[in-house]
Amino acid sequence: MKVLVCIKQVPDSESPIKIDNDTGWIRMDDITEFKMNRLDEFAMEEALLIKETSPGVSIDTITVGPDRSVDVIKRAIGMGADQGIHVITEFEDYQNSFQISDWIAEHAWNKNYDLILTGAMSEDNMQGQVGPMLAARLGLPCATSVISSVIAPDKNSVYVEREIESGNRDAWVLNLPAVLTVQSGINSPRYPSLSNLLRANRQELKTIRANDLALPASREDLVQIVYPQKSRAGLMLQGPQEAKATQLLEILHQRSLL
Repeated sequence: MKVLVCIKQVPDSESPIKIDNDTGWIRMDDITEFKMNRLDEFAMEEALLIKETSPGVSIDTITVGPDRSVDVIKRAIGMGADQGIHVITEFEDYQNSFQISDWIAEHAWNKNYDLILTGAMSEDNMQGQVGPMLAARLGLPCATSVISSVIAPDKNSVYVEREIESGNRDAWVLNLPAVLTVQSGINSPRYPSLSNLLRANRQELKTIRANDLALPASREDLVQIVYPQKSRAGLMLQGPQEAKATQLLEILHQRSLL
């Protein structure tokens, strides 16, 4: 059984984000800390759990990004992945879901993966589109926001539970091969082991230049990104409790809430 886990390198949440007014995108050179997308860690751990319970499972991991993105592949191998694939982009500009899913699909085509896992969304763009688009390009069934998965003993299907509204779950059985986007909380991602990290540093990765792949037709334009704007300020009520209660009552009456 072959599993492919799609991972992404994202800025660390503590890194300051600065917008380049000339390009309309983030000034990536000003970001000093990057990490593996948190939800992709859950996807990787789910693949590792499948490998531990099902003999003969091999795990490939793939990322799309500039040279620095190799660090997340090494981390994935440090966690236990067998092979890493890096689709190297030559630019730091915004990469939309159409491009990323097309490039991953071009690699995955005819590779006979039985299961493809991604995080439910990335921490930076939070679009949640790469997984479903990848499934559509490969013609595979897809389940999103998966909170539980069990591979059938014959490895021909997977039982999944999806997280839906109001804390409920939606249960499905998908024939393999299939694509799953994994939600946080499905497991507890492990830390990389020293032996695997040493192996990751020695192991030769498969690299693919994005420029050598067919560029998908442009379907999305980045118009502008802006810092969040404060839409309204909070009002602090002053005085003793009775005065605050009177002020609150007046405010509620003014807004026709009482």
